[in-house]
Amino acid sequence: MSTADPQFEADAAREARRARLFTRINTADKWLQVIGFAWLTPVLKAAAGDNPRAQVGEIWRQLGVPVLAIVAFLMMWGTLAPTVQTSLGAIPGPAQVWEEAVNLHDDALAKAARAEQFQAQVDARNQRLIDAGRADEVRDVPYTGAPSYYQQIWTSIQTVFFGFMIATVIAVPLGIAAGLSATANAALNPLIQIFKPVSPLAWLPIVTMVVSAVYTTNDGLFAKSFLVSAITVTLCSLWPTLINTALGVASIDKDLVSVSKVLKMNTWTKITKLVLPSALPLIFTGLRLSLGVGWMVLIAAEMLAQNPGLGKFVWDEFQNGSSSSLAKIMVAVFTIGIIGFLLDRVMYALQSLFTFSNNR
Repeated sequence: MSTADPQFEADAAREARRARLFTRINTADKWLQVIGFAWLTPVLKAAAGDNPRAQVGEIWRQLGVPVLAIVAFLMMWGTLAPTVQTSLGAIPGPAQVWEEAVNLHDDALAKAARAEQFQAQVDARNQRLIDAGRADEVRDVPYTGAPSYYQQIWTSIQTVFFGFMIATVIAVPLGIAAGLSATANAALNPLIQIFKPVSPLAWLPIVTMVVSAVYTTNDGLFAKSFLVSAITVTLCSLWPTLINTALGVASIDKDLVSVSKVLKMNTWTKITKLVLPSALPLIFTGLRLSLGVGWMVLIAAEMLAQNPGLGKFVWDEFQNGSSSSLAKIMVAVFTIGIIGFLLDRVMYALQSLFTFSNNR
């Protein structure tokens, strides 16, 4: 009868724990890549003892180099900005832009406090009327103060998502039809080639006139300005989704199509069980492109039509011409870029949930 070596059992248990730890790290890596924190993976691996020297090199590549590039950009910006003069003075440096970002944040908090105070006064007035038996005089008075910077950001995000959803509802079915049918593809292709290059600045006057003619009241579910911006986004952003959906559907393995014919699948079953699962990676690629296009189009539409949102904020500051306007515009530029990045990450997260694509 032999006795098991305690040291061997301890080593085996340690290796098992180590294997489980690296399994968890590899699982977490998929989501860290989605949210743009892939550099945390080598940090975790180095902490777990997996070839620290190699992991340090990976940390430098994924984190050190980007940080160094950002620092170099900020230094160049801070050095060169004072040398460029405009009608509003020198180009603001990083410190001035950051100061204006803080000022916009403080201003947003102050406006939110004033709006809450106004609403509290309205509620108190209405309660007094109710207590006095004059309920018929109760009114819901809207706050008419200028929107804060955060409210304008939220307005733009709502608008782009609404226009993007309409574009998706239109583009995906048309793309499936074009991918499945050569006749449908022949019919849609000329329209795609004609309308895809059209600028939002050309669509905007048409959309404005149509919405104004059809939407004759301001008491509807959506404001006219919201619909104008959202429909312009739709008209300019649906094409990448339509094209990629058609390409994805047309690229389905011919053997799978043959199997669907052998099994005598009806059209709905064929689309839901075969076409969509196979084409989803390319469909999501189109959706990511469409959302990016929609975000760029929205800012231009808001600027031109003076509709509420970040675009209008930029145009108002340009027209304002104060000493801080240029710095505020640059804050908006960084905000637009960061939100665009986050929107792409959201779509990539959805793509990772519903497909096996590893595209980034």
